[in-house]
Amino acid sequence: MVDQSLEESQPVDLSLHPSGIVPRLQNIVSTVNLDCRLDLPAIAIQARNAEYNPKRFAAVIMRIRDPKTTALVFASGKMVCAGAKSEQQSNLAARKYARIIQKIGFPVKFENFKIQNIVGSCDVKFPIRLEGLAYSHNTFCTYEPELFPGLIYRMKLPKVVLLIFVSGKIVLTGAKVRDDIYTAFGSIYPVLREFMKRSTTLSGE
Repeated sequence: MVDQSLEESQPVDLSLHPSGIVPRLQNIVSTVNLDCRLDLPAIAIQARNAEYNPKRFAAVIMRIRDPKTTALVFASGKMVCAGAKSEQQSNLAARKYARIIQKIGFPVKFENFKIQNIVGSCDVKFPIRLEGLAYSHNTFCTYEPELFPGLIYRMKLPKVVLLIFVSGKIVLTGAKVRDDIYTAFGSIYPVLREFMKRSTTLSGE
């Protein structure tokens, strides 16, 4: 997690992030092909922090502490790695899982590593009128507060889904590269300012 904390200690580049807010990466999901058939019961028995319940799920679930991640390992040799906070961490974690499986005795390779989803989040520090936003941007928005408290905003370019909460908390998901998270937030921020909830009391004006 060094890269994330190092990044946070740097001043925000306002030419890249005019709002002064940089969404934090919360979860990176990646996939890799180990390019060999795997004996899942054997992996579950020999690897530490591994569980396998084929009646519930057709993959071994493995965990490591550094970087703190979870992997789903399938008999086909396909692997999904989730939980990393940066692209580098995701790659490192996937390589560590591959090494564990290799040490058990499988001729694994490390092919087609790919980031599939990046999740980021931030707080704009002001409340948002979700009803007004949903009405104005109805082609992009789904807002059903009785089902889910947030507004779901499906941005077309970049292709990112934003969960926008009345509190000002924002979750961004569906990106393949981190710049899409930053671009999507840069695009939505002026819209959120437009739908900022104003205080009704004189003291709050």
